[in-house]
Amino acid sequence: MLYFAYGSNLHHFQMKRRCKDSIFIKKINLKDFRLTFRSKYRAADIEPKKNSIVPGGLFEISKSDEKKLDVYEDFPILYKKYYFLYNGKKIMTYTMVKKTSFMFPTDRYLNIVKQGYKDCKLDKKYLNQALIK
Repeated sequence: MLYFAYGSNLHHFQMKRRCKDSIFIKKINLKDFRLTFRSKYRAADIEPKKNSIVPGGLFEISKSDEKKLDVYEDFPILYKKYYFLYNGKKIMTYTMVKKTSFMFPTDRYLNIVKQGYKDCKLDKKYLNQALIK
């Protein structure tokens, strides 16, 4: 199955630890969405926004990896699954169920996301935009 990571799961070492079968394929952009930090857990989220993009990592994951991610993402309570098509292929990602107002992420979490941006060679400008209220 194909999985789109846009937050801490971009971090290759952490993703491998969490999902042992995961394989990073390439970086892709999710169109008409933007990256946000609107949860009481101060974690990354995505929300629809026309003419905006969320850069992320495309991973191949196994069924057991998906189950581990479901637990980690507290599916379906904290995050729900969102499916989209990319080049005709169905891709799964997670999006937050309850949005709050903007909450700046913790330093620890933000550093993991920043390392993930490096690991996947993503443009940090989108992360920086999401960190401005």
